[in-house]
Amino acid sequence: MRKGSAVSEPAYLQLDPEVEQAIAENLRCGRMHPRSFPDEGVLRREDNPHDAATMSRPAFSRDIDKIMNIPAYNRYAGKTQVFSLVEDDDICRRGLHVQLVGRIARNIGRLLGLNCQLIEAIALGHDLGHTPFGHAGEKFLSKCLQSRTGRCFHHNVHSVRVMDRLYPRNISLQVLDGALCHNGEFAQQVLHQGDTETFAQLDGLVEECTLDDSAIKRLRPSTLEGCVVRLADMIAYLGKDRDDAIAMGVLPSLDGFETDVIGRDNARIINNITVDVVNHSFGQDDIRMSREVFEDVKRAKQQNYERIYDCEGWRAGSGNAVGEMFEDMYDRLLTDLETGDERSPVVLHHAKQLAAKSRSITVEGYLAHTDRNQVVVDYMASMTDRYFMELYRYLFPDSGKHILARGYCADLPRSKRSDQ
Repeated sequence: MRKGSAVSEPAYLQLDPEVEQAIAENLRCGRMHPRSFPDEGVLRREDNPHDAATMSRPAFSRDIDKIMNIPAYNRYAGKTQVFSLVEDDDICRRGLHVQLVGRIARNIGRLLGLNCQLIEAIALGHDLGHTPFGHAGEKFLSKCLQSRTGRCFHHNVHSVRVMDRLYPRNISLQVLDGALCHNGEFAQQVLHQGDTETFAQLDGLVEECTLDDSAIKRLRPSTLEGCVVRLADMIAYLGKDRDDAIAMGVLPSLDGFETDVIGRDNARIINNITVDVVNHSFGQDDIRMSREVFEDVKRAKQQNYERIYDCEGWRAGSGNAVGEMFEDMYDRLLTDLETGDERSPVVLHHAKQLAAKSRSITVEGYLAHTDRNQVVVDYMASMTDRYFMELYRYLFPDSGKHILARGYCADLPRSKRSDQ
């Protein structure tokens, strides 16, 4: 649909009949993709007999259980996806987002004959390192860290730290690699597998990404399952963010969005990209879209930035204040660590709770052997939106800085009692 033309939605795409027939035969026979990652290939840091796969708990099913029982998983529910400056239970939060990613990715994986339990584990863990206030918070925290250490903060890198270091549950290399390389912000027509086969290689990539801000653009998932999750991450937010934008009043409707193939609404976008990916990836050694769909996806992402991301609260003036609040809090918590203030929230609310739930970390060991800036980053990245706001009020009770979030009843008429 080109600008100025009559509004018409592209049709729902269908699987190619030959591809559909071949998929049906594979499903009937239980035939998997030649590059489907086998459970017996799972690699963990520790050769722990307790983690051995069984018929009732396959290798990556164990990782799913481990991830869902990490305390950081609970905090997904309090971390907003895009619209942070509003109290609204109906907009997408990160907990729903990872489920949507998992659902889309498992559907693609099932049709292509991939390991769907590995897919689900990657999807559920891929955003555990996200900050409060979404990508805006990620930018603010990275700026605080870079100005003091020269190191970068990326949520995908921190997701690995959460699963592998802060709450070490012996999660597999394949899941950690998928989480590290999931970043769906970088649209690619073809996703080729990477070559990370050891924890030493993974650790090297993590370190590289903290030193070089552009390194995440070179990451490639080392399994086809990881490639599918990376693509599904983008599919999951393209249309869903539009739904939320309409619900929030940022957009009056979907009018004005241009599309040739994938459609404008969430359901059509999910269906049409999924079908295109399966049609063009089936029987291949990579995950790919057609050129036509890829160009439409790039245009859809650009339109989302122009009509949603650049128009919501952060660009409307609140971003500067929140960025300053990140700086204030970071500096205060770092000072507390440098002065040894054992009554600081970074000790009482972070180090002690981390030690209580991590299984292998002590307060003394964590504070003594972890760089102080990293401790502050670990704490601030773990916060939900509302926790951040409340902690800021606690630390700076006399500050004039605050976040003006739109309340639940902001659109209701004033009650008679309030007028009296």
